[in-house]
Amino acid sequence: MHKLEGKVALVTGSGRGIGRSVALKLASEGARVVINDLDAGPAEEVVAEIRNAGGEAVACVGSVTAVDFADRFVKTALESFGGIDIIINNAGYTWDNVIQKMSDEQWYAIIDCHLTAPFRILRAAQPHISAMAKQEIAEGKAVYRKVVNISSVAAAGSAGQANYSTAKAGILGMTKTLSREWGRYNVNVNAVAFGHIETRMTQALAGDNSKTVTIEGREIKVGIQAAAIEAGKQMCPLGRPGTPDEAAGAVYLFCLPESNYVSGQVLVCGGGLGTV
Repeated sequence: MHKLEGKVALVTGSGRGIGRSVALKLASEGARVVINDLDAGPAEEVVAEIRNAGGEAVACVGSVTAVDFADRFVKTALESFGGIDIIINNAGYTWDNVIQKMSDEQWYAIIDCHLTAPFRILRAAQPHISAMAKQEIAEGKAVYRKVVNISSVAAAGSAGQANYSTAKAGILGMTKTLSREWGRYNVNVNAVAFGHIETRMTQALAGDNSKTVTIEGREIKVGIQAAAIEAGKQMCPLGRPGTPDEAAGAVYLFCLPESNYVSGQVLVCGGGLGTV
């Protein structure tokens, strides 16, 4: 029996990077997964990968910041798999600048993605989780559900990231609040704060050349100077960045039955570097 046999998991931003690894890990342990990405191609590729391995998955394509996304995401899980057991609020990106050069558009884009979107998803899921939990409790069943919100060591402050750091600090407050509100439903609400994990957003820049990704029609500069990455390796006790699969492992810990009495906690996945 797989650890997550029969569970239904919703993972935002799971067409690429950490989210993809999380989705594959949960599916490998028996979860049926709702995959989300901005673009249909990556989402459908992960769905196919899970199905080819004998698992079950469906895609819910679109931006997590769209006003109708949360309801559509939750509806996809209910109509496809008949329930909600695990919610991973993972989707995100960075759009950096020092505060005097940061536009309102930059501020709200990052806040909306990392903080408002998880709020809307959890709000949309609440009536369904409440109803299922009340029925289970009335029947004498103890069914635990899991929410894992993704934060960052940048929540403790990161120069040039006032928007991102604020959002990642805010999600910790939401995590601790929901752990208190949803305890009566047997829902464990926790967060994982990542350090430097190797993804397309944290790739090394070649010299002074900027790399970009297109997100909702915006060309966003991404990447880290090679010198900064090397300095990070020197400071990190494990001496290297983490991989997406290692990041997924940290999220998975909070999804296990063994964590049924762990709630309102923040796990730093940073190779020994970083606190929140």
